[in-house]
Amino acid sequence: CAYDVAPGGPLASVYHLTRIQYGVDQPEEVCIKVFASRRNPKIPSVFWIWKSVDFQERESYDMLGISYDNHPRLKRILMPESWIGWPLRKDY
Repeated sequence: CAYDVAPGGPLASVYHLTRIQYGVDQPEEVCIKVFASRRNPKIPSVFWIWKSVDFQERESYDMLGISYDNHPRLKRILMPESWIGWPLRKDY
């Protein structure tokens, strides 16, 4: 997922990873947050490691304008291609 941290502040992309090795009642969880400048929001894509992140990175691009470097299909997924702006930014 991704979110706008504060009006005029950075944008964040969040990755939640869970490993269930010893049973569902003992999951190991990691939360990784990557912050990007609002002026040039670029983050390396993890698509080549984790293919299922495709929709999440495209949605974050579409709603917040975060560009994921080396993502193979980074384009709008929910809003029309002609849409101007980033609807989930606090300053929209």
